Amino acid sequence: MHEHQHEHEPASTGHDHASWEDRYRDAPALWSGRVNPPLAAEATGLAPGRALDVGCGEGGDALWLAGQGWQVTGLDWSEVALTRAAEHAAAAGVTDRVTWVRGDIHSWQPPVAAYDLVTAHFLHPTADQRHALVPRLAAAVAPGGTLLWVGHPYDEERAALWGAERFATAAEVAADLDPGEWEVLVAAQRPRPGEDAGHHHADEIVRARRRG
Repeated sequence: MHEHQHEHEPASTGHDHASWEDRYRDAPALWSGRVNPPLAAEATGLAPGRALDVGCGEGGDALWLAGQGWQVTGLDWSEVALTRAAEHAAAAGVTDRVTWVRGDIHSWQPPVAAYDLVTAHFLHPTADQRHALVPRLAAAVAPGGTLLWVGHPYDEERAALWGAERFATAAEVAADLDPGEWEVLVAAQRPRPGEDAGHHHADEIVRARRRG
């Protein structure tokens, strides 16, 4: 795992909750604070509405969305991360546009059809967890709204740390969406531009629109 990069790293890496809190406490900033490039690319053309950022970390994506006019809920299981995110929101003057919620992505139940955008970056659950999580997050998207799921492509270094089963192609993630309810607009691996690449040479991106 790589410190001080773009938000976020997996919510499940074999580390327990206490270990994640220690990781945050041991560094003044665990992430870069910049928006993830796939979110900026995919959400720029969307009309601002209500957004849910799943695994929000220290708030880089949520604050970018708030700055674009979205009303954002940021979900993370780290109290330290959420405290920092709230401080960043106050400094940016967007406190009234962001609500921070502490919860575990694998048990937290989002309200049904409540968001115009649900975005999740680099969660990397196991296959069984993903088959449950993707439909649960999808159910939180309002008709006409967007689901954006971004993951790392498989590579041997990360697989050695996290386990190979935590990697899925965009097509595999999209297969967890009901085609009767969803129009898949993007399901592909996309390279990152050089200035944004860092340790991330590419992203597995799913962008889907809920019908209705």
